[in-house]
Amino acid sequence: MGKNWRFVWQENLYWASCEPCTADVFHPLVRSAHVHWKINTRRAIRKAVREGLPLDEWTRRDDYQRWCTKQLAKPRAGKDFEAKPTALRLLQWADELKASLPGFIFGVNEFGLVPRMDKDGNPRLDEQGNPIMYRRRLQQNMKHLSGLFMSDYDHLPFDPKELFSKTQLPNYPWKTRLAHITSSGEGLRLVSEWNPEIGGNIADQQYLQAQELGMLNVMGTTGKHVTDNSCINCDKFSFCPQLDDILFIDEDKLFNV
Repeated sequence: MGKNWRFVWQENLYWASCEPCTADVFHPLVRSAHVHWKINTRRAIRKAVREGLPLDEWTRRDDYQRWCTKQLAKPRAGKDFEAKPTALRLLQWADELKASLPGFIFGVNEFGLVPRMDKDGNPRLDEQGNPIMYRRRLQQNMKHLSGLFMSDYDHLPFDPKELFSKTQLPNYPWKTRLAHITSSGEGLRLVSEWNPEIGGNIADQQYLQAQELGMLNVMGTTGKHVTDNSCINCDKFSFCPQLDDILFIDEDKLFNV
């Protein structure tokens, strides 16, 4: 009997354990009200700043004001934050809302267990005196790969759905397992099956995929290339989408080995 997960998920980007992501884990996450609110708040703030709209809707929020208080209290960064105009403060908050989303590591099926360490570099112990173990997201800690690779094309100068449509053409050489619009609202994230007929490693196939989609030298709305080259790392963290942004999902092949 095969596994009912192919990849892992992480409750947060920084310290959470990487655990199996089954369909029963995935679907509540993408339907989560918290995920929905964080993504749409970030988009609305970015739009308001870009278009010069009133910002009072967010600056009056208690959670934003508490966050500002924490930023101002930081010993080194507080003075720089104090000098920022309201628009830049809000954009920073919006980016931190994104960074607080849960996420998926599509390229890895399992990470090994390692002990949690305290600030002095010593293993943290449970009530019985045993080391507290967790599955840490590090390349050297990968036990099994998933056979999936993730590509990120963000800040596109056109509708992300136009790019997705190219993956549906008859001669497109990769099987798409998941496609969704990114949290900016301007990008497309593709989770694809490594193609044995093409060969090479994940980085090779990502390059050829970008070439196939005509995305190698496309400049985005931020003035940078839209192709995120950091996705060549199998342990790349992929922020959770909201359900409405999922364009395609292969339910069986995405989760089952």
